[in-house]
Amino acid sequence: MTVTTPDFPHDVAAVHEATEQLLVSVSKLDDAAVGEPSLLPGWTRGHVLAHLARNADALVNLLTWARTDVPTSMYASAEARNADIERDADRPLAAHLEDLRESAARFAAAADALPRARRAFEVEMRNGVVERADRLPLRRLAEVELHHVDLGVGHTLDQLSPGFVDSELAFLATVKFAGHAGLPALELRTEDGRSWRTGAATTGAGTGDAPVVVTGSARDLVGWLTGRGDGAGLDSHGSVLPVVPPL
Repeated sequence: MTVTTPDFPHDVAAVHEATEQLLVSVSKLDDAAVGEPSLLPGWTRGHVLAHLARNADALVNLLTWARTDVPTSMYASAEARNADIERDADRPLAAHLEDLRESAARFAAAADALPRARRAFEVEMRNGVVERADRLPLRRLAEVELHHVDLGVGHTLDQLSPGFVDSELAFLATVKFAGHAGLPALELRTEDGRSWRTGAATTGAGTGDAPVVVTGSARDLVGWLTGRGDGAGLDSHGSVLPVVPPL
């Protein structure tokens, strides 16, 4: 299966909906809770929230590049990105909420300003990854949905929207991990009959080259592939479930 052309307006609306759900969850915290550990090693909830706000602005840079044809990096540098997160992590809850709302509004405005004719324009993300402008809302949706889980505030994999789960599974299988040398050849199968080949390419017809078949719900597959689940609900058909490289 391949990744289909994104539905840009639908995906922008999905980002807005997921952001609103995130803001509801965050608004129930207090200053002390913001400073508590998140589910991401070494990061507090404040780090996650600061990252989400700065990621929105980074994607605004790419949408602006696509619209204007003026190359604009996501971040000034990796060091600047990390420094911004550290700088903002310890802010009070009110400051985080304001930043999340304002950066989300900037992202929505930049998406709205992108002409239809420029949606297929390719931009360069971090680490040299090339992406079409019309896939940037899906990139943002993954940030919001998965980091909502990482906050450890009761938003779990079970609460991820089915539309996001399906699009993210297709992306992970056909783009993120396709040909990835750090992951054995896999055949992912969902319980409703869909399947993808991903991971390292097989080199022949020998038994040792056969892909590891992993079957389960799309939700459990996404959790495992993104490091948000241990794969306990998956069936690897007698093989050891491989360790997935970090995203």
